[in-house]
Amino acid sequence: MSQPETGRPFYNLLAGSSLDRLAAISDGIFAVCMTLLVLGLAVPAASGVKTESDLWRALVDLMPSAVTYFMSFLTLGIFWVAQQTQLSQVERANRNYTWIHLAFLLAVTLIPFSTGMLARFHWSRVALIEYWLNIFVLGLALLAGAEYALRAHLFPETQVRTIIRAIRRRVYSAQLLYLLAMLLCIFDTHWSIGVIVAIQLNYAIAPPIPLLHRL
Repeated sequence: MSQPETGRPFYNLLAGSSLDRLAAISDGIFAVCMTLLVLGLAVPAASGVKTESDLWRALVDLMPSAVTYFMSFLTLGIFWVAQQTQLSQVERANRNYTWIHLAFLLAVTLIPFSTGMLARFHWSRVALIEYWLNIFVLGLALLAGAEYALRAHLFPETQVRTIIRAIRRRVYSAQLLYLLAMLLCIFDTHWSIGVIVAIQLNYAIAPPIPLLHRL
């Protein structure tokens, strides 16, 4: 007769074992955060718009918010796909793996704040670096989940090497590109924003170009 594992409460052996529930809360949080992003696109106040040219100027002033909204929607979409890809490859979950992904979701909930900060202070290096740090933490948490799944044997044994190599390559290459984009703020934060948008579009569209398709 096998003896119960000592040193760990039995409850912790059962907790956080449902992949379906983890995916469900992830979907909900991503959906809410994606919706919150649009709140940064405020309709111009009627009191300040008397003519067509006034409205045009108000819309031009809204451009930083529109660009960061588009960029952050892509960011959330890319990381949602990344998380769902990882969850679809593991055979089971456990308490530690679930909490790693909850930490990932904590970083997800900060994206609307980071977006609002960058939209309002799009000229600021501090705001740009804060946005990049949010992306960096998202990537780090996803990689931590994959590395833990590797050590805990949560991936299918027959495909584990292929899966972990693919995840590592994607995270390392993406984070390197984001780092290079962030460093462009030394010259101008708008260069950084433009390059981040280009990186996001590449990952969203996945063009059939050999070099880009492998990133």
